Amino acid sequence: MSANTLSVLFVCLGNICRSPSAEAVFKKKAADQGVIIEIDSAGTAGYHKGAAPDKRAQAVGEERGYSFKGLKCRKVVEQDFEKFDYVLGMDNENVANLLEICPEELQHKVALFLSFGQSKEQEVPDPYYGGKGGFEYVLDLIEQGADDFVQHLKSTQP
Repeated sequence: MSANTLSVLFVCLGNICRSPSAEAVFKKKAADQGVIIEIDSAGTAGYHKGAAPDKRAQAVGEERGYSFKGLKCRKVVEQDFEKFDYVLGMDNENVANLLEICPEELQHKVALFLSFGQSKEQEVPDPYYGGKGGFEYVLDLIEQGADDFVQHLKSTQP
């Protein structure tokens, strides 16, 4: 990452549904708002390493105009905590898993994705074992979370 460009890593369990959806949504929302930021996603487990995001997540996201082109699942590595300014977990378990592997001096970078706004929900639930409605609900939460995070970034940048 360049010294002047902020960076964010979205994290869920397998990097197959929620975090790649957050990456796709945030890329579009940040660009639409003129926020320059490096964006990536990863999982705390490497179950789907190298795979494309879940087809159901892609279908729901693409219906709303988001692109998943080029996204591939990967596992979080220790270097991510040095590389990214924000490491945002989709749920409390993801955050706990991140804090277990994050060097103590970098733990301030780890946060819950929905903690930047006024959402009544605190976590983005895992839709993997559900149907289309679950993926749509997750995308609703991610869209609101992305809007809130963009506003947070705009309010904290000089």
